[in-house]
Amino acid sequence: MQTASKKVINGWAMYDWANSVYNLVITTTFFPIYFTEVTKDHFKSEIIPFFGMKFVNSALYDYASAAAYLLIALLSPILSSIADTRGNKKNFLFSFTLLGSVACSALFLFYGDNVEYGTICFLLATVGYCGGLVFYNSYLPEIAAPDDRDRVSAKGFALGYIGSVILQLIGFVLVAVHPFGLTGATPVRVTFLLVGIWWLGFALFSLSRLPASKATVQTHYGGAFKEGFSELRKVYAQVKLMPVLKRFLRGFFFYSMGVQTVMLAATLFGSKELNLPSTNLIIAVVVIQLVAVLGAWGIARLSGKFGNLRVLIGVIVFWLGICVAGYRMQTATDFYILAVAVGIVMGGVQSLSRSTYAKLMPETEDTTSFFSYYDVTEKLAIVVGMFSFGYIEELTGSMRNSVLALMVFFAIGLGWIISALLKQQKELRIKN
Repeated sequence: MQTASKKVINGWAMYDWANSVYNLVITTTFFPIYFTEVTKDHFKSEIIPFFGMKFVNSALYDYASAAAYLLIALLSPILSSIADTRGNKKNFLFSFTLLGSVACSALFLFYGDNVEYGTICFLLATVGYCGGLVFYNSYLPEIAAPDDRDRVSAKGFALGYIGSVILQLIGFVLVAVHPFGLTGATPVRVTFLLVGIWWLGFALFSLSRLPASKATVQTHYGGAFKEGFSELRKVYAQVKLMPVLKRFLRGFFFYSMGVQTVMLAATLFGSKELNLPSTNLIIAVVVIQLVAVLGAWGIARLSGKFGNLRVLIGVIVFWLGICVAGYRMQTATDFYILAVAVGIVMGGVQSLSRSTYAKLMPETEDTTSFFSYYDVTEKLAIVVGMFSFGYIEELTGSMRNSVLALMVFFAIGLGWIISALLKQQKELRIKN
């Protein structure tokens, strides 16, 4: 196959520019800090009520994230299979984008006392973000030839980080300067509103350039959900016969527990364990994202020279080092140095994982169904990672102990990726 036109590639990459502001401005920076601070201020304690139950506020945030990812993990395989069989991938992408952006904007009305409202809006916005990624990622093998997938995937992540930095800086100015007479926590809530508008506006531009998908089933013999389960069984049967892909997915599952949890919980760690002020945390996240742009491109180049799986092994070893440093970290300077280290590999591991999967999967028209396996693997990993992080904190009273669990996840993931590389090398020797 040939790589699509520059117009289509840029349109696809611009969706990363559109939706990454939610993941990196809201879930990584502003919302976790805002959620813990306003709930603590209102209830005069870190223990807050939620539908009649009591939770540590940061743990409730972790549980809400886990619940959102679990919900989308359950829904996306069926929805993606339907999108393949019915040829309505763009419709699903738009629907999840609309859900996420509207729910994100609705966080403007979250003041701290209405915990249930804020948590539900956050959950729905996260579902919209994750659900859209299933259909967005599945376009990659359709628009890029195998040799171009690392480059195209990295371009998407790079644009995502650049766009996020722009809106992150806008939010930082609002919080630090309080322009236009904004007072109290209003600048943060305005940032939530701006993220929703940015997300929807640029996503519509991207959708206008993406090609319409074709239905893989022309004659329908049953309902959409019945056909969806049929597609899942077909994909599962193919994956079982591909040992390298199967091993990669197992490794991806475990190291994603660590990667995604670090990204989602880093600001909470800096706020609660090191007592860093919000402005410092925002600056640190901006630095992470700027470094991540270079990291995504640099790791893509390394993969072209040394191979995807070899570079992934090196990146995971680097993440293990980050966990050790995170557990031992004591000062603000330690946090900032570690933030740069996280930035180097954060964008790279995500971009490389996506393109590696696109290379390992078979040539097929069922790209959405295949990528649903990838996305479900990642979402279930986040569920386990975030739940473990929150539960261990509640159980032991310290996030540092939660970091130790992440080291175990990375180590298991490393073992599976090494296994995938060895199997790939064996297959090549037999073939040659």
